[in-house]
Amino acid sequence: MRSPETFDAYYVETRTRLLHEAYALTGDAPAARAAVRDAFVVAWHHWRKVGQLDDRDAYVRPLALGRARRRHTARIWHRDKSLAPETRSTLEALSKLSTRQRELLVLNGLSALSLSDISRTVGLPRADAERELQTASSQFSLHRDAPTTEIPRLLHGLAAPLEEIRWPRATVIRRAGAARRRTHTVIGAAVATAALVASGSLVATGSNAEATSLSEEKATPGVTVHQPETESAGEPIIDEAALFSPGQLSRFGSGLDWAETSTTDNLSGNGLLAPCQRERFADPDGVTALARTWEGSTTRVVKQQVGKGKRQRTREREVSRVESTAVQMVEMSRNEQQAEQGFETASLWFAGCIDPRTQLLSTRTVKRVGDDARVFRLRSWGKVPASISVGTARTGSLLVTTVVRSQGKAVGDKAVLTGLAAAVNGLCGSDGAGTCAGRARATTTAPLDIGTPPGLLSVVDLPPVAQVRGPWVGTEPERARSNYAATRCDRTTFQGKGISKALTRTFLFPETPDASQLGLTQTVGSMKQAKASGFVDQVRDRIRQCGRENLGTSVTQLAETSTRTTDLSVWALTIELNDRQSFPFLMAIVRHGTAVSQLGFAPDRTMTMSRADFVALSRRVLERLGRLDSSG
Repeated sequence: MRSPETFDAYYVETRTRLLHEAYALTGDAPAARAAVRDAFVVAWHHWRKVGQLDDRDAYVRPLALGRARRRHTARIWHRDKSLAPETRSTLEALSKLSTRQRELLVLNGLSALSLSDISRTVGLPRADAERELQTASSQFSLHRDAPTTEIPRLLHGLAAPLEEIRWPRATVIRRAGAARRRTHTVIGAAVATAALVASGSLVATGSNAEATSLSEEKATPGVTVHQPETESAGEPIIDEAALFSPGQLSRFGSGLDWAETSTTDNLSGNGLLAPCQRERFADPDGVTALARTWEGSTTRVVKQQVGKGKRQRTREREVSRVESTAVQMVEMSRNEQQAEQGFETASLWFAGCIDPRTQLLSTRTVKRVGDDARVFRLRSWGKVPASISVGTARTGSLLVTTVVRSQGKAVGDKAVLTGLAAAVNGLCGSDGAGTCAGRARATTTAPLDIGTPPGLLSVVDLPPVAQVRGPWVGTEPERARSNYAATRCDRTTFQGKGISKALTRTFLFPETPDASQLGLTQTVGSMKQAKASGFVDQVRDRIRQCGRENLGTSVTQLAETSTRTTDLSVWALTIELNDRQSFPFLMAIVRHGTAVSQLGFAPDRTMTMSRADFVALSRRVLERLGRLDSSG
């Protein structure tokens, strides 16, 4: 008997306890929460059996802990500045144990299992489990510098960072479990039918067969996964008809043959469908979600000569190549306030993209499309260069995001805007929808604040550099006691009376060997507006004078603009070290009101960035300086 009330009570009673265990095991709260949630989705899928068990935890716990181990990011607690030092030290000590030792210690300290039950859970004889647990306790005590009697207290103390975790309602979990059951039924029927057609017989494989990995739980291509009917009256569901049709994809590449690859509720796999996406959902406490993915291919005819002499002939074959991919994601939140937060979260995925070698080119605010809307333009400069065009919008309690990755020609600005408007209008009139879309109007705006100190660049701002290995990596910002962005012509310093908030930061390629000279340095400071304007004028004068009077230095001006509140000057300098050696350098001085920044790039042999990219980066500095400017 599938009793929703019994399941709901078990879910509410158990989820926090399992989350505590999964977090202690991994130190990764998002991965632990997602793993526990998905374990309950599977449990509802099989609730007719699971609900009859005397020990339901024995079924759900291995699912949750196993998924948490597979999904977590190593040492994620190092980046969580909100963690108390004691919590961070406990997680660090746990991470130094083997996987089995850590699981033994966590289950012994946090669960109500007996040692015999724990040994069965980890797959060891009791004597071996007891011996391994003693080793784990002593090792943890050594790494944590605490007596073994303190272990239970320290493990229970890991509950503190989890107090603000929000959970989806039980009805959402049951809906996802029902969708999973329906998907498996459809896939099973398709496989069985194929077997029947191929062999003339149907072979039973067992009703208890379970996917062994997250990837095996994905929908089979060609099998449409439908959203389930509501199991609770009044629960709104996103209609698949609201997503893009094949004809609408042509705006993202008219010369491409677009094919749908999946339509899913995004509860399987790691949930990361688009470039720069960080989490499965922008609103982890949302009601429901639906996503559709596409591939855009080109097909060409390849001719090949085969045979010899009179038997020689030309063979033709068609070769297809995927040039673009597209993703459309729709999420429904409980209310407009949570959808607004989801909109900001999704925006920050792209504004602060953490994918290696991906640069943010522009940010635009869009009017007349839903209640809130933005578009982002990025480029990936990895082994396969590509442009990334993103539109994200909120209409009522619905969030829609479209992402197109193109290896060839980038999607035009008009196509991005009309595509986002079409995505919003596809939802217009749906449950939870708000404002529809009209004729979109976009305005270029400063990049969003992504958490770096005011005025400073981030890795996502940086352009490509030729012949390097690995991504840009930035040092931690520090007080600007030295200014490595300066040249010997200007010798600019950000120390002295009237200069405050002076910081400097350097970006390098640590994975590139023999690149000791290669680097980009930015230094920023704040001062009164008159002093800031004079500061820039002084640098300009020194650079011009150096170019005229120093025969060993050549100066080429790349850009210069000035207004009442802003200044920007960019130069390419070549400084002769001796008769055989010269040192090229790109430098800029930028002012926004009371904020000033100097930017310097030192190439190394063929490892350099284009002058156009450096000028564009200098303009990005001007945009970032707005947050440091106190005059506005």
